[in-house]
Amino acid sequence: MSENSKGATLAFGQVVIGPPGSGKTTYCHGMQEFMARIGRRVVVVNLDPANEVMPYQCAVDVSELITLPDVMESLKLGPNGGLIYCMEYLEANFDWLQEKLAAFKGHYYLFDCPGQVELYTHHDALKNVFAQLAKWNFRLAAVHLVDSHYCTDPGKFISVLCTSLSTMLHVELPHVNVLSKMDLIEQYGKLAFNLDYYTEVLDLSYLVDHLASDPFFKNYRRLNEKLVEVIEDYSLVSFVPLNVQDKESMRQVMQAVDKANGYSFGDQEHRSLEALMSAAVGADFHFTSTLAVQEKYVKSQDKAVEEEVMNI
Repeated sequence: MSENSKGATLAFGQVVIGPPGSGKTTYCHGMQEFMARIGRRVVVVNLDPANEVMPYQCAVDVSELITLPDVMESLKLGPNGGLIYCMEYLEANFDWLQEKLAAFKGHYYLFDCPGQVELYTHHDALKNVFAQLAKWNFRLAAVHLVDSHYCTDPGKFISVLCTSLSTMLHVELPHVNVLSKMDLIEQYGKLAFNLDYYTEVLDLSYLVDHLASDPFFKNYRRLNEKLVEVIEDYSLVSFVPLNVQDKESMRQVMQAVDKANGYSFGDQEHRSLEALMSAAVGADFHFTSTLAVQEKYVKSQDKAVEEEVMNI
């Protein structure tokens, strides 16, 4: 893994990012188990100095270098300032990270990252860490997790789209946006549109119209229209639905990420014709996955309506 060595072996992986509570650690745990079952050698690298409970087997832990509680206590910083300091400290100690990662050559890497949104939209420390990994011949894709409950609130969903777009432009990595916790979406409330409207980010003018029906947001229609125009002009944001408990859902996300970081185009593991076709026509498989989730969601909604009718 020597820097700038053209003959060095490529290493593939994903950096798992997203706001607090979006399910990053749960995703890393589930993906580690899923990949292990299909025979892929995978290790998880914890880059979150505030992560004290790790359900997965952690190969490299940034807490060995620095911890958030120690920084907060010694420098009298709050959690946000402390996390920024920790990431800057990691950036200043690349040699430590390189030495730790060198022990796992030939593995697939899952980087569990902190949940502070500013680290992916404004600050450069983590972005520089990812850039340094690229110099060490890592081929990474960013997996940006977003809690699916934001789909039930048009205002929050527009905010999520803006955050996702800003993250994609700032991090500068191949990007896969994921709607996490799809198994719980029926608990959040009724969606205004079909699920594929949110995953494919279709014509957002309908969302603005729906938002304008709320008296509070009616006065901000012009602002929302301009925000939507920015999102649609870039035309970069779309989502893959994820239920960590569903093997098929995990497979769809894994294939999307493998295509993004280039793993699926290598010879790291034997692949059937079906797997190769999945990489070539990923959009069709993605749409099928969305339809499956939508079908489950509609069934749960119909069941809830039937129960309400029976109780009347």
